Amino acid sequence: MAREITDNIDALIDVLPVTIAVSLREADRFEDLLEVVLDLGRLPEARFTDREYALGPDEVTQEEIDYVVSRIGSFGDDNRAGIERTLHRISVIRNRKGRAVGLTCRVGRAVYGTIDIIHDIVESGQSILLLGRPGVGKTTMLREVARVLAEHKRVVIVDTSNEIGGDGDIPHPAIGRSRRMQVVTPSAQHAVMIEAIENHMPEVIVIDEIGTELEAAAARTIAERGVQLVGTAHGNTLDNLMMNPTLCDLVGGIQTVTLSDEEARRRGTQKSVLERKAPPTFDVVVEIQNWNQVAARLDVAMDVDAILRGRAMSAEIRYRDSSGKVIVQKEKKRADTDESRGKALAKKRVPANSDIFRTLRVYPYGASQSGLRRAGRNLNLPVIIVDNLGEADMLFTLRSYYQKRPTVISDAERRGVPVYVLRSNTVQSMETYLADIFGLDVEMDPVAHAMKEAQEAIEKILSGERGSVELSAQNAYVRRQQHELARAADLVSRSKGKEPRRCVRIYENKGL
Repeated sequence: MAREITDNIDALIDVLPVTIAVSLREADRFEDLLEVVLDLGRLPEARFTDREYALGPDEVTQEEIDYVVSRIGSFGDDNRAGIERTLHRISVIRNRKGRAVGLTCRVGRAVYGTIDIIHDIVESGQSILLLGRPGVGKTTMLREVARVLAEHKRVVIVDTSNEIGGDGDIPHPAIGRSRRMQVVTPSAQHAVMIEAIENHMPEVIVIDEIGTELEAAAARTIAERGVQLVGTAHGNTLDNLMMNPTLCDLVGGIQTVTLSDEEARRRGTQKSVLERKAPPTFDVVVEIQNWNQVAARLDVAMDVDAILRGRAMSAEIRYRDSSGKVIVQKEKKRADTDESRGKALAKKRVPANSDIFRTLRVYPYGASQSGLRRAGRNLNLPVIIVDNLGEADMLFTLRSYYQKRPTVISDAERRGVPVYVLRSNTVQSMETYLADIFGLDVEMDPVAHAMKEAQEAIEKILSGERGSVELSAQNAYVRRQQHELARAADLVSRSKGKEPRRCVRIYENKGL
């Protein structure tokens, strides 16, 4: 089917101040428009797929922000509002007194025909999780999935911020015959998911942005009752999702088990290994790489098991060619030999003059700001550190902070800001996450990456750095290789922590 796009762009332009609306019409690039940003005291800005554009020479005034607020729907607890009978979303930034001082007006589009690339998977009846970085089109694809399935099944959408079905009590035609349940507050999303299954007898439940442990648990409950579940989550790849302590349950969860001596010998592993805890909530994971290409993981259980055993499983790559035809091919599988493990695959850095990526605003909580800046520079990515959660596209933190559940992390999850829990506070760990988020082909064998990290730590200590350096958590095999590197450099190393977070710390050789 040919793709057809409906964006109701005039409805969004009509709520903007006249001078800004005129500048936007003069730019005449509505097909590429992502959002309009209005921040008090700054120039109004239009963000397109390839660049940002100032909408006039005058700074935004409080009156102009209040003008927009007065012409749209009311803001919910997630600080999002919409325009009735459209898919546009307006998010607000408030000052300490609660007054609106900034607006992000995102263009909502219904793209009919966008799921032809995964149509057979959608119709299979399996539960599907759509993964992707912010702005890659997860919700657009999810909306089309709901419309297509509703043609012959009972579909209920749990619409937390009215982003799937649009603002107002009458849903947008883009969801077809699907029924839509609105959510009073984001914290009640999991309860509405359960209510949908208990009260309305759906055959399919559609949910956007699964982001908390309660929502992940509700999703498992739905899947176990035999209902097809289609949802989205932030994260670029299956490996990336497995790193997320909040959402890893969606793919079965991870636990440490102790093998018998005989079983450990048979597998050729240490006695303590990581294994999948339960069957995955979702049968299939679709990694959305861009508007025209996805990587489909058609057997999540098998892929998770393989990753935990250190084997790289190939995904099914699906893309549209220049003529619009859908091409399906297997991803090139990485070799899994001991020899290949010792060699890092070449990193593909973004050219220094590249402007293909939208700027990513990161709020670091407990994570090293200087390390994050360096990771962005190493990969030539447009990463900006912000000190206001309201301005952030995502939050980076460490496990020790995340486990304490401070207010800022709870607030981020409530607002729908993705929270990434770093394995360690190192540049290498940050590079890995940024590469996943931006969808870069930055591939390095896990063992080679761990050895590179150990070598860099050794060099730091040999160059005079005091104290010790802690490495990322690794399995017993990798830790043994890291210890050998340290001994070869005449340094002391020790393992600390419990599986699966056990890691190596390297010290100066002072007779410890």
